[in-house]
This record gives sequence, structure tokens and C-alpha cells, in this order.
Amino acid sequence: MRLPDPQRSRIVLIGAGTYRDPHLLDLPAVPRTITDLAAVLTDPTHGLVPEDHCTVLLDDGDLRTVGQRLRTAVQEAEDLLLVYYTGHGLVAGRRHDLYLGLPDSEFVAPEFSALEYDKLRGAVLDSPATAKLIVLDCCFSGRVVTDSMAADVTELSRLEVAGTYVLTSAHRDQVALSLPGEDHTAFSGRLIRLLREGVVGGPELLTVDDLYQRLATTMAAEGLPTPLNRGTRTASLIALGINRAFAATAGPELRERRVAAVERGKDGHWKEAAETLHGIVEESTRILGPEDADTLLGRQSQAHSLGAAGDPAEAARLLRQLLADHARLLGPDHQDTLRTRQFLAVNLGEAGHREEAVGMLRILLADRSRLLGTEDAHTLRTRHLLARNLALSGGGDEAATRRRRCCGNWWRSGSESWGTSTPTRNGHGRTSRRSAGTRKGIDQRVRKVHRPRAAGRRPGSGKCPEAQPQLRRHRAPPPGSDPRA
Repeated sequence: MRLPDPQRSRIVLIGAGTYRDPHLLDLPAVPRTITDLAAVLTDPTHGLVPEDHCTVLLDDGDLRTVGQRLRTAVQEAEDLLLVYYTGHGLVAGRRHDLYLGLPDSEFVAPEFSALEYDKLRGAVLDSPATAKLIVLDCCFSGRVVTDSMAADVTELSRLEVAGTYVLTSAHRDQVALSLPGEDHTAFSGRLIRLLREGVVGGPELLTVDDLYQRLATTMAAEGLPTPLNRGTRTASLIALGINRAFAATAGPELRERRVAAVERGKDGHWKEAAETLHGIVEESTRILGPEDADTLLGRQSQAHSLGAAGDPAEAARLLRQLLADHARLLGPDHQDTLRTRQFLAVNLGEAGHREEAVGMLRILLADRSRLLGTEDAHTLRTRHLLARNLALSGGGDEAATRRRRCCGNWWRSGSESWGTSTPTRNGHGRTSRRSAGTRKGIDQRVRKVHRPRAAGRRPGSGKCPEAQPQLRRHRAPPPGSDPRA
């Protein structure tokens, strides 16, 4: 079971809420029903198809126009074809053939003014689509009264299309209701609610049969006409969307797994963490949607873990894509956008693009100083990374100056002071505990590190962790650390 291919699938929604024939009462709930169905089925995250693959025919009385647009969509469908009708069901002729009412249809002679179901059936049968679904929200017995949609009976077996699933809103001896005070028709309104809210305790993907079973139970419990279905071959396994109730319960579990994978990386197992996060991102994208906050955080962690595992070029490529999404969805000043910018700069530097990394970090430092303040822990970390990349790109003097400022600011900062924690070289912000030092002691360390080096002295031998030049590119990092940030 799978979701339909949105680019190879088509949906046709036909609704008739207003009628010129006085014998056919208007159905005020139909326009809202069709509009909301279209919104649910074309939702960018949970829908089946993009908007341009959903044909909406609302209150279109020209039978020829309806036929032409229907035929076009039917022939374009290759994976899923969904045809949905809501309005008055009419019968005529010796065989009591079913006709789907349109605004110009006549109650006493629908043969020449309504959409004949047999013609719709034939068009669907000729479609190259792999899976075909017809949903009829109209009545097949009785006659039109008050807010009901009625017509005479016809056997459901005559509605059947080979390889298709047919779902109707009522049995042969029941009317399909449009209840006063409700925005939608009774059947379609409850279907829309299931698609929007999901089925608690249901599977990840909702098939048309899952929806039918829940609709039948719900409507029977409410004393409403119960739907009827008929499926052939494996058409009952057609997936019509992600179960949003399933997504609500899966979200916290995916979040916990992501955090655990990041911690695994911090312990030195970056390759394993990157592989685990790749799977988590795929699940999050499918279940929560590509624009969900947890999906975006998973992409961020996966990309940075790839860099820590030894592939900073691929990490930078993924982070560029993520940065565009973060800026579009969250804005340029959101903390996640700023963090992605820093991760991108770090990986660009480790991939050999030091000048580009320095340029990005300069702008990021200005933005973080403006938004968070000059002594915020995140601002200081960006300053430290800028100094490191400057040192590795040949800007030793500026790097030394920024490192001296970094040490002084770390001493003055309250939340992350020398007496609590200081930033080390770990790319995910893991800190090492240091014993508290006096202001005088810190100044002595800074002066010691940045004074002219005596002959034979190794670079980076000072005691201040933020002032070490770290000019040797291939210096082995301590176990479990990420030397890139």
C-alpha cells in the first residue's frame, strides 16, 4: 500500500447546489462541501495532488463543458483517478438509469440535461489510471423533500467499474441528507472531518476502505443514512492520505529518536548518527510533512552529522537547501535559521571554502549581536568560529584579536562563564567543564597565548581554550569531539 503519485493522479470534483428547475430544491451545503474537499485533497502537506491536478466543476450547468473537462482529466490520470459528485440523484427511463443532476437539469426529463452515470462509468473505465475511485454523495430512492437529495433506486452492482472502488452515501432505501445548520452534506462533512483529523488508533495511511468502515460506524451511531461500498480487485487498498491522528502520536517518538541520534554523534559515532538521522528525516517527511518543524530540525542534524563524519561538502549542500526553506518558513532572524547559517559556514570551511565561511560568519556575528547581544553564548560561539576560520585562512592578526575579545566576553558572560562551561571544539555545542579562574588569571592566559612565540614553541600551546590559534589542520581531535566548530 502506498500513496498515489501526485503528478500522475487526477481528481474531479463535481457539485450542483443551485437548480433552475423549481422541482429541484437548492442544496446550500454543496458549494462549501466541494470547496473544502478541494482544500483537503490538494493540501501541500497531506493532500493527494497539487491544485492544478484537481478539476472543480461547481454549479456548471453546461453538460458539454462538464463532459469535456471530465474526459480530459480522466485521460490524463495514470495512477489514481478520483471522481466525486455531490448533488441531486435523478432516475429516468425504463431501466431507471441514474443521472447526476446539474444546475440546468430537469426533474421530469433528466436524460437530456443531466450527467448520465453510465457515461461517467464508461469514461472512468477507459481511463489508463491504475486505481479508480468514484464517490457519489446523492440519493437513489425516494423523491426530493425539504433538505434531502433523492431519486429512485438502482442496483449498486450497476455502478461498479472494473478495477474500481465505488462509494455511495446511502443504501437503496435511504436518502442522503443535508442537515440544517451543518456546513457540509452529512456524508461528505464526516468524510472531510476524517481526512482532516484522522482516525485515532488507525494505520499510518488511510485507505478508502478504512474511511468507509469508520463512516459506516459513525453515521449509524448518529442515526444517519449509512454508506454503501463496492470494490473490485485490490481497489479497496487505495490510500487517500496520511492518518493525521497517527502523525500526532508519531511526532513525539520521532523527536525522541532524533535527540538520541544527535547524542550518539556527540559520543563520537557521527557516521552512525548520520545514517540514523537520514531514516528519521524520511519518516518525518512522509508522516509529518516536509515543512514540519521536527522535519526541518532532523534535516539540520543529519546534514551537520554528515560533516562531522567526514563529508562536509555534502553537508554544506544539504544545509544550503535547508537554509532556503528555513528563511522562507521561519524568517531570517529565527534561531533555527541562524543555527543553520552557522552550520553551513562551519562545513563550508571544513570543505576548503574558508573565505566564503569567513564572509558568512561575519554577517552572522553581526546578526546575532543585534538579535541576542554581544555577550550571548551563541554570539560568542560565532565569534570563536570566525576567529578559527580566520586563523586557518591566513588572517592571524585579526584572529588573535577576536580570540582575545572572545576570552574576555566568556569571562563576563553569566550563563556560560569560565566557572561553569566554555565552548570547546565540538560542532554541536558540547562543552567541557573548567575550573573557575579570576579575572587576573584570565588576562594572564590571554597575554601568554598572544605574545610573540619563542623559537621552537608549538602553536596553540596556551591554556585559554578560546584563544588557541589551532593553526595545524590535521591535529587529531580528542575522542568523540567534532573539530569543525
